[in-house]
Amino acid sequence: MAQVPQTFFDALAVRTWCGLALETLGRAREEIDAINVYPVADGDTGTNLYLTLESAAAAVEAVFAGHAARSGPEGPTLADAVRAMAHGALIGARGNSGTILAQLLRGMSQVLADQETGHADGETAHADGQGLRLALRHAADSARQAVAHPVEGTVLTVASAAADAADASCGAEGDCGTVARAAYEGARAALAATPGQLPVLERAGVVDAGGRGLVAVLGALVETFTGERPRDRAAAVTAGAWRAGEDVSPHGECADTAAVAGQDGPAFEVIYLLEAEDTAVARLRQRLDALGDSLVVVGGDGLWNVHVHVDDAGAAVEAGIEAGRPYRIRITHFAAGDVHTTGAERPPRERAQRAVVAVVPGEGLAGLYAEAGATTVLARPGEPPASGELVQAVRRAHAREVVLLPNDAELRHTAAAAAEQARTEGIRVALIPTRSAVQGIAALAVHEPERRFDEDVVSMTSAAGATRYAEVTVAERQAWTMAGICQAGDVLGLIDGDVAVIGSDVTATARTVLDRMLAAGGEMVTLVLGDEAPDTIAEHLEGRVREGYLAVDTVVYRGGRQGAVLLIGVE
Repeated sequence: MAQVPQTFFDALAVRTWCGLALETLGRAREEIDAINVYPVADGDTGTNLYLTLESAAAAVEAVFAGHAARSGPEGPTLADAVRAMAHGALIGARGNSGTILAQLLRGMSQVLADQETGHADGETAHADGQGLRLALRHAADSARQAVAHPVEGTVLTVASAAADAADASCGAEGDCGTVARAAYEGARAALAATPGQLPVLERAGVVDAGGRGLVAVLGALVETFTGERPRDRAAAVTAGAWRAGEDVSPHGECADTAAVAGQDGPAFEVIYLLEAEDTAVARLRQRLDALGDSLVVVGGDGLWNVHVHVDDAGAAVEAGIEAGRPYRIRITHFAAGDVHTTGAERPPRERAQRAVVAVVPGEGLAGLYAEAGATTVLARPGEPPASGELVQAVRRAHAREVVLLPNDAELRHTAAAAAEQARTEGIRVALIPTRSAVQGIAALAVHEPERRFDEDVVSMTSAAGATRYAEVTVAERQAWTMAGICQAGDVLGLIDGDVAVIGSDVTATARTVLDRMLAAGGEMVTLVLGDEAPDTIAEHLEGRVREGYLAVDTVVYRGGRQGAVLLIGVE
């Protein structure tokens, strides 16, 4: 941890602030999670803020490490550090609160990066109090613009109040410490007033959680520039305690809409990163706004983070595909009846009895699994999820009993570690060792939450085990295989994890693989097409099954960017 206080807002101050903010949110996140009431009572606001800032801090540390390796003692510039912070927050943003925090940090970075201009050669680029004031104002304004339907009494209100207080601090002469303290105090006062702006907060006797998180981040900014830590206020939970100046931890996840109307909202939370042009994103905003609520789209310069609550998760993902290239897709199925805060007072959200958590390799399959009620974790090519991501998904499912589908033989130990961790938290977890997404589809098809847990697990395990799986992919390099030596560019057909066919044509290789699988019998063929699959391959294989194998049905899904050209399942 860098030394405090810092005199100016330079790269070292960015590093210090990120580290202190992460520590502060780490102390407060459990209290923030525990009392989440608006508009989604999913108990993860503090965790989402922490994970978002963790990603930002890691990106800043990586910039410092990179400069140390290349340039010796000369560190990164202010622009380097704030751009890394903003990018790290953007790609690591979790939930609505984390997405808005990412935009706040991006807004600050856009102003602070410009503060390098005008400095003499050899002088370390930095921002002064006036630069910090401008950064806080731009952050608040850009975050408000990112939310489709801003609601007062949320983190947006707190951010605006912080910027207002910073603007009013000590004329134009205030240093960074003075400006930071003014912003912090303004944010605290606005946070105390949030229950008067949102009836649901007043009924629960709490303040807004996203706003509470921002107060913590601004408190770390004060410590960065003054060396003094504001008194930690994360222990108390009532709005009255904030008004009295006592210690407090607040609530509220989304800074958007419509739960005020008193009706439950959509069933799914969909989040993804998106590579797209500005014009395409403008159209995407309109389409997603028509599909659901809690819409927040942040970012720019070709990279965006999209967050929305919808009933049709597949449509939200498809909208992203039409706009550009979505990836790192996360789809969470909220428990029935507990999605959005209603107009009536109610106790904290009850856990669902049972949920399914599944790792999926592509966007299309993520939508398919989510529509079947599963909480999904996207496995990106070359980036398998860590056990911590699986544990977080189990927590998001918010159920007493969870069935975990890793859908990859190489993830079995990772999934086992996640299941063990979740069990220590009192969640009953059954791990079904599915080795492919098509086995997971078979398991989901027989899932019945109304059955006894053990019976449901046995039935799902049996269905998965009765499904042979294959994939068609393209070799990246020369290698020895069970079917001989393959060269880079060869088409490989893998059956039950082993290379069985080496060919030069995707459709012909897929036909050979399918014939070998059906030679042992089968009643149902599942085809999951990747984006690179030939346009006619599904029609060709369906015709092959129809003509050559009586009483065998075929179902086709589109998996999106799933790594493999084609996945095949035979039940």
